[in-house]
Amino acid sequence: MLTRKQHELLIFIDKHLRQTGFSPSFEEMKEALNLKSKSGIHRLITALEERGFLKRRAHRARALEVLRLPENLAPRRVAEATAAAAPAREAGFAPNVIRGNFAANLPGVQKAAQDAAAVHLPLYGRIAAGLPIEALRDSGNSVEVPAALLGGGEHYALEVAGDSMVEAGILDGDTVIIRRGDTAENGSIVVALVDENEVTLKRLRRRGNSIALEAANPRYETRIFGPDRVRVQGRLIGLLRKY
Repeated sequence: MLTRKQHELLIFIDKHLRQTGFSPSFEEMKEALNLKSKSGIHRLITALEERGFLKRRAHRARALEVLRLPENLAPRRVAEATAAAAPAREAGFAPNVIRGNFAANLPGVQKAAQDAAAVHLPLYGRIAAGLPIEALRDSGNSVEVPAALLGGGEHYALEVAGDSMVEAGILDGDTVIIRRGDTAENGSIVVALVDENEVTLKRLRRRGNSIALEAANPRYETRIFGPDRVRVQGRLIGLLRKY
């Protein structure tokens, strides 16, 4: 059973795919459903994936695939196809029609559509002790992410090493998207540089004149530092995962 918004989004994506050959942008989906933020679209897409209605194709921007529709929509598709064919039958001829997703079958068209909604971010490396972000800046690697995932500001990507943030849904090998900045709200997940030589991804808590870096795994203790020992290098705004 789908919620009303999940149902509306699935219908919109299916219609857009059939009309254009590629999936709508997050901005288009947000406007179609009259939502205030793109985070709501992320949640709806995840719910539709979990229920087996949608699939996100890896390493491709704007690449949603409708796996199935609710049963009550199947007759509607047949009715639409029948209505579209009616004028031809009434005119006394039945043309041979080759049905196809032309945009999807033309690599140049498809790539242009994808590139318009994708951004390449520098992939600096794994978050590990002894490797400040600055030391990884010339790695030459990059990762492609949906433009809809990003807001204003400068961004970069890091590969996660370890399991200290598993209860926040961040697993070993994930790629996190970071918005660069030296400030963050209390409770945000940040990239913190400790003592100018250790980079870690943790939840930031301010406790009086101290800064606590909290893991999201009971196996790891909260680490507390003086304010002059911790420097925020960015805030987590997104995550990519390969299956």
